[in-house]
Amino acid sequence: MNLLKIIVTGPESSGKTTLCNGLSKHFNLPFSKEYAREYLNTLKRDYNPDDLLKIAKGQLKTENGLQLLDTDLITLKIWSEYKYGSCDKWILTQIEKQKSEKRFYLLCSPDIAWQADKQRENPNNREELFEIYKQELDDLGHKYFIVEGENRMENSILKISPLISII
Repeated sequence: MNLLKIIVTGPESSGKTTLCNGLSKHFNLPFSKEYAREYLNTLKRDYNPDDLLKIAKGQLKTENGLQLLDTDLITLKIWSEYKYGSCDKWILTQIEKQKSEKRFYLLCSPDIAWQADKQRENPNNREELFEIYKQELDDLGHKYFIVEGENRMENSILKISPLISII
């Protein structure tokens, strides 16, 4: 059975995890956390392109059975291409396979204040990255809703409530 997955995505510090937490509580659904954070917290060195493949494989495992996701492989593709100029073929293949899944994206706009943490690297180019996310979702043919403004949670709930009823 191909159940709908709702993925919260977007550039750094755009409210993804906060939105996932709120949606999880509102709809009483578990959500997969961003595996990259867990992985990078254990790393005793700077990460490299090989780490992105390991993160991708870990991220994909977190999707198992869960329908609300705090990021997905598209983030790793965008980040890999943006930072290193290329993306591992395995990641690209998995993203291609996901095109046949029922996926709906909440694309978070970076219209909220930047909040630094040790894993964030790009406070000044979030708009540029947002446009890359938007283009990527368009290119892949995924349906999405742009989460922006002051009523982010309320607007997201209104947008996905009809979709959640079919999960």
